[in-house]
Amino acid sequence: MVNVNDIKNGMTIEDEGNIFQVLEFQHVKPGKGAAFVKMKLKNLRTGATLEKTYNSSVKLAKAHVQRKPMQYLYQAGDAYSFMDMNTYEQVELSASQIGDDLKYLKENLMVDLIYYGEELIGLNLPEKIDYVITATEQAVKGNTSSGAQKDATLENGMTIKVPLFINEGESVLVSTKDGKYVSRA
Repeated sequence: MVNVNDIKNGMTIEDEGNIFQVLEFQHVKPGKGAAFVKMKLKNLRTGATLEKTYNSSVKLAKAHVQRKPMQYLYQAGDAYSFMDMNTYEQVELSASQIGDDLKYLKENLMVDLIYYGEELIGLNLPEKIDYVITATEQAVKGNTSSGAQKDATLENGMTIKVPLFINEGESVLVSTKDGKYVSRA
């Protein structure tokens, strides 16, 4: 059991039969009344994000999850295959289990699969992933303003905004938190 005052970002907790990962938390001490903690939680089974408020005296059960590094191999219909590089064991996840992270997958990408006991509940992507730009417009000299950007299509089909100096065939880093360009790879 862990007191809500000791909660940290990234911690996993059990509440009402669900497993949550703490995305954000905020301790609130109003002028009148008892202190409380507001948390933004991600349900690891469904991928849904919700906000909950807890009294500061509440204790929550800590969920012990295991993270296994695996490599993404391929997609076959609605199933996405991953392989443990040590044991060569293969595991499949459905599109619904992966959720919004589906758009970031590319072959040979290393991810962490999350297990709760024997139950496979999802995956964690790296913070930044490098992609090759397959299509973008050429920048026209003199056609710039401060912070100008253009559309670029990545090798996985995703379209992002990049600075004008980025060209087709270059590798760029993309944040998996918001899907935005970070830098050249």
